[in-house]
Amino acid sequence: MGTTSASRQNQNAPRLQRDSRLGIYFEYDLSKMVNSKGGFLLADDKEVDEATRRKEMERERQRTMQNMEPPIHLDLDKNPRCQECQSIDIDHTYKNVFGCLVCKRCTKEKPERYSLLTKTECKEDYLLTDPELRDQEAMPHLLKANPHKSTFANMMLFLRYQVEEFAWKKWGSAEALDVEYERRMAEKKRTKNKKFEQGLKELRKRTREGVWQKRKDAEHKHVFGPDGDGFVLEAFLADKLSARLLSLLLIAWILHLGFIPYTVTSSPAPLPLHPSFTSSSVYAKADPTLLALLKPSKKKQWVIPDVLPPEQCELEEDIYDRYRREGYQGKPLSEKLDAYFGDWASERRKSPIAIKIAKVHDTSVDGIVRYMYWMKAKNIPEYEAPFQKCILSYLSDLKFIGSAFGIIGLDRFTSRGSNSLGMSSTIDHTVWFYNDSFDCGDWLLYVMESPRAGSGRAIMHGQLYTRSGTLVAVTSQEGVVRANIRGPSTDDSKPAAKL
Repeated sequence: MGTTSASRQNQNAPRLQRDSRLGIYFEYDLSKMVNSKGGFLLADDKEVDEATRRKEMERERQRTMQNMEPPIHLDLDKNPRCQECQSIDIDHTYKNVFGCLVCKRCTKEKPERYSLLTKTECKEDYLLTDPELRDQEAMPHLLKANPHKSTFANMMLFLRYQVEEFAWKKWGSAEALDVEYERRMAEKKRTKNKKFEQGLKELRKRTREGVWQKRKDAEHKHVFGPDGDGFVLEAFLADKLSARLLSLLLIAWILHLGFIPYTVTSSPAPLPLHPSFTSSSVYAKADPTLLALLKPSKKKQWVIPDVLPPEQCELEEDIYDRYRREGYQGKPLSEKLDAYFGDWASERRKSPIAIKIAKVHDTSVDGIVRYMYWMKAKNIPEYEAPFQKCILSYLSDLKFIGSAFGIIGLDRFTSRGSNSLGMSSTIDHTVWFYNDSFDCGDWLLYVMESPRAGSGRAIMHGQLYTRSGTLVAVTSQEGVVRANIRGPSTDDSKPAAKL
């Protein structure tokens, strides 16, 4: 009886059958599978390129060699040394990129020589150009990722002393660089001002065109009816016409209607004179019927008060500085009040409007308390009337509601009480212009008075005059003016709930 080896039995044995209970079976070649790191195995149909694999390994080796610092030589004389402190612990980034032998400690201790500058700083401070900064031989630079956003271009960093040497060589010296920098800044400022003036010129042109168009649109074009009923008496200035002329115009208008078959008579009747204005009445009658009644009035223009010229008045900021030196109302200033006056003086110097006090708390013949200031815009050219009105509207709001609490006797420097100012604020402001031929670049006298004040409100009226006494504008303003009066309180009281 012969024997059969196990290997022969395995070869001759039938293959194992797959268990049908396992369901559908997929056969994979694990040698071609790639781990996607996401929980899946993906088939890689690409054949491995040996040349590509060698290139990747070479790149990886080069990156490793770049990041690796060279070892220190046993012979200390053969090691590169820092040019400042002769240390062998040099910064290899500075050596490889900039060719500069310096240690890390010296880069921190001497930032005026070894600090890194961005490309923007080199262009703005040393007036270098993009082609010069991109030249690796002339200006070696270090590329780093942009810290503002990863999608931005890489940041270029330059060594300060190399940039300064290149800039001195380009411009000749540091003084020549400063001269060129000042010239460029002056040219930039001149270009900016020219652009602003051009825009302002176009704005004036558009304003003139808009005003002209509005006037053309507002022109009255009358169409007479078949019976002449549409006749309209055009506006006239009552203060330039006599009562006799008014009566004649009134008769002419009535007769022009053409439907009155009988005689029309008129009689001017002056009314009683008032302290501030005059008026009269004109009656047109066709007995016994009263056809029309006309009542014109005239008021005299305000006269400019008698005050010192602006050349003899002090600027507000100079007055505040004098208070800080000599005291206020004969008393030395507290620390808080001294800070207030200092802030106000600084604010007035920065303001585009210059203010000089003409008279404060002046009582007129009629018993009206008035505050008067000289005001003008600082260093402006001769603008046209629309722009001058804008400037006047701005300066007319200064000191306006602020004079109300002075007129009614409230003091802003008193801490608390019925005579102390609690708050003041503007509610509305109105300006009526009476003249177009004025210049806000010259001094204007601003006369202010408060005809009514009470219940936390104050009304202000003002007039603005030129040096020659011409009335330019009349202003009116309503504002909140409250005294600093508080209710009774104790130390142990608690604030009431708001709800």
